[in-house]
Amino acid sequence: MVGILVQWRFQLSIKSLTILFSIAFVSLASFFVIPFFNRFRLAVVNGLFTSLLFFSFGALLAWQKDIRNNKEWLGNFYQPKSGLVVTIDEPPIEKTKSIKANATVQYLLQNDSIIPVKGKIIVYFKKDSALNLKYGTQLIFKKSLQEIKNSGNPGGFDYKRYCLFQGITHQVYLKPEEFEIMGGENQSWFRAFIYDTRQKVLNILRTNIPSKKELGLAEALLIGYKDDLEQSLVQSYTNTGVVHIIAISGLHLGLIYWLLSMLFKPLQKRKKTRWLRPILIITGLWIFSLLAGAQPSILRSALMFTCIVIGDSLARKSSIFNTMAVSAFILLCINPYFLWDVGFQLSYAAVLSIIIFMRPVYNWFYIKNKLLDFIWKLNAVTIAAQILTVPLGIYHFHQFPNLFLLTNFLAVPLSSAILLGEIFLCVISFIPAAALLFGKLLTWLIWIMNTYIEKIETIRFSLWDGLQITILQTLLLLAFAIAITYWLMEKSGKSLKLGLLTLFGFVTLRSVAFINSNNQQKIVVYNVPQKTAIDFIDARNYRFVGDSDLLADDFARNFHLKPSRILYRISDEPTLNQFAMNDNYISYKGKRILLINESVKYFPMDTIPEIDLLVIARNPKLYMTTLAKSVKIKQVVFDGSVPAWKTQYWKKDCDSLKIPWHDVSTGGAFVMRVN
Repeated sequence: MVGILVQWRFQLSIKSLTILFSIAFVSLASFFVIPFFNRFRLAVVNGLFTSLLFFSFGALLAWQKDIRNNKEWLGNFYQPKSGLVVTIDEPPIEKTKSIKANATVQYLLQNDSIIPVKGKIIVYFKKDSALNLKYGTQLIFKKSLQEIKNSGNPGGFDYKRYCLFQGITHQVYLKPEEFEIMGGENQSWFRAFIYDTRQKVLNILRTNIPSKKELGLAEALLIGYKDDLEQSLVQSYTNTGVVHIIAISGLHLGLIYWLLSMLFKPLQKRKKTRWLRPILIITGLWIFSLLAGAQPSILRSALMFTCIVIGDSLARKSSIFNTMAVSAFILLCINPYFLWDVGFQLSYAAVLSIIIFMRPVYNWFYIKNKLLDFIWKLNAVTIAAQILTVPLGIYHFHQFPNLFLLTNFLAVPLSSAILLGEIFLCVISFIPAAALLFGKLLTWLIWIMNTYIEKIETIRFSLWDGLQITILQTLLLLAFAIAITYWLMEKSGKSLKLGLLTLFGFVTLRSVAFINSNNQQKIVVYNVPQKTAIDFIDARNYRFVGDSDLLADDFARNFHLKPSRILYRISDEPTLNQFAMNDNYISYKGKRILLINESVKYFPMDTIPEIDLLVIARNPKLYMTTLAKSVKIKQVVFDGSVPAWKTQYWKKDCDSLKIPWHDVSTGGAFVMRVN
């Protein structure tokens, strides 16, 4: 893992990595030819070279997986207006304004030459044009590709890195007249089988579960299909600490494993068929994993249960820690960038936390009543899982569900029953009347679970939101949780001291961060497509200037604005001192800011000799040379609402006038320190 992280951060050359790997390999091999006694004396050296071998191996994996290091990567050959031949990798997904599909680029067409290339792109189709497209369809087009970029807003999601980890580096939007469908299809029969089966399952659910809201959750629960999920419902599950129910993981695989074990148990009784049982169980587990989208969390579980099945068939008991290590090693060999996947991190943290802490937590109370004891055992599992996942959850999601015990108490067993019920629904789907009746029962159960989760969310203080911690603070919090839990288990004085030391380090770093936030004064011009959005920040207070409809759009506000406000630890109350606004002219902390858009009004230039920040929005009638004659401009910023073609003219004017400019659409958000 260290090798993977270092390679991504520093981008070491293949030559240096090969040398390191060769040195480590040859050095370790030489240990087998020296006497055993000397080998024992050099155990430390042996350990160092072993670590170096795994380090260089991890770095080599990361280098190899980076599509940009491939000599045939399309980015090495692509030129604007080049022709491209691509193959759609998966069934297209319908979005609000378009249809999205991932595609593999096979050839570039340049100057009557056909160049084989490798790489993936995202293709957005106009809805009318993509109705006949499916997995394996080949397209040819000449429209220019666009590099995938981040919004560049502070604290925002790194979408470019997310796509790069999947080998995707470019995107394109195609209208019906801009592409042609080639004859024939380029399909893998197995992937086609998986997609067809997945579609059949979706059709069964859509036929027998009439309610759209309940249908969306049923699809996500059974096969991980989330395109029909309501965003508000997902947010409710996230805020109450049960979003893991929607994301298929070990809980679902455990149920599938149990079901397959019971189904094929008769095969265990005969010697002739005993060997068939583990094969059928493993096959069933992996088919379900592929149907569910093959996410890292479910692949981890599939590998783990595969090792358990193999060990059980060989009458050998394997260590759960070794099984987890093997599954993690295999997954990272397949894709080293799984290391950045949130599901991968939380999945392993949850399983490890349950293994280590479930029994000690359960032993806190002794309950004679079997029913109450069972209830306490479920809660003990939930508490144990939170010990190592809470710091990671705060780091990634900036929140903590205070009532997670209350929600998990009902949601976990009920979701398990619903999952098994959905499998039964697929089995009886050939009997329409029975399937429809059972579908109504499932709809009712899902409605109960959804309603329960949404009611819990409305309780005051159900969510601790707006939390911001760094990677170092996360590691200190993890160390504190482990040390204190071990102290409670073993009453170890060293663990208590270590826990208090890590807590002191955590509190110190948090205090420094809060002191810095209380002294900050910033102006942030956000990159929001077709919108104007500016935050004026003073300590932990702010004032928003921009399009009011952006604030009314929960998704847009949470995606573009909220990460920055969490990062800077500013409050939710839009209050600010020393802030004055007169039409489009703003005075803040001695800085003069002018916002020019289509509705700009006349202001007396002679009273404003200097503008510290000029923000241009939309498409105003503005001549930069004329404005520069009347007032001195220190900095120009083009926000996300300015048309790209118009920006080019103003950029040329700024360059000729030697005025610094910043385009948020290409350079990300503009952050100006006032103090």
